[in-house]
Amino acid sequence: MAYLAPSILSADLTRLQEQIKIVEQNGADLIHVDVMDGHFVPNLTFGPMMVEAVKRITALPVDAHLMVNDPMKFIDWFAKVEPRYITIHQEACVHLDRAINHIKNLGCKAGVSINPATPVETIRHLLNSVDLVLIMSVNPGFGGQSFIPYTLQKIQELARMRQEMKASFLIEVDGGINTQTAPSVLQAGADVLVAGNAIFKAESIAQACAALKELTKKFGTGK
Repeated sequence: MAYLAPSILSADLTRLQEQIKIVEQNGADLIHVDVMDGHFVPNLTFGPMMVEAVKRITALPVDAHLMVNDPMKFIDWFAKVEPRYITIHQEACVHLDRAINHIKNLGCKAGVSINPATPVETIRHLLNSVDLVLIMSVNPGFGGQSFIPYTLQKIQELARMRQEMKASFLIEVDGGINTQTAPSVLQAGADVLVAGNAIFKAESIAQACAALKELTKKFGTGK
């Protein structure tokens, strides 16, 4: 079985508590918070206060995905509100090894993310240090985009590298995840599916969340 992480980027913020409770009751394993600074990506979203608010709503772990330039400036702020994971981008961080170790020293699990066109090889030397690797399957910045097919090869490559290195990180995939794309992503080796529009823009959030969770049970290989 794999894990399901609904992304509140697509939620109705005026009904956030209600909608988080719905996904919590229908198979969500984590809550994904997309942090965007308007520089690394062309959008501006949430800060540490949102992570703190989500934690007051749910007991589910929070997965904070920092799509920001110079993430070292942000890590301390987010670590203070204690998400389970803080994930930063390889493309945005000059001293990535230092940043990953800083996240872990502050008591959070550390993740590294790569954009669709960034090769998996660029993070090889960190794979025994991180707790999570996030493969972006769309170009980050906005919800509702279509899955980029070649990212399946990256998931497969990363899964092979994990096995070869006897590493233990989770493989998370974010972008264009829905009931059509989820099976192939899971079969490629993903452990965590991030889904926004497919859940929160559905006619029934409960049914959409439950359907994706069933796919994680059916196609997820688990770790």
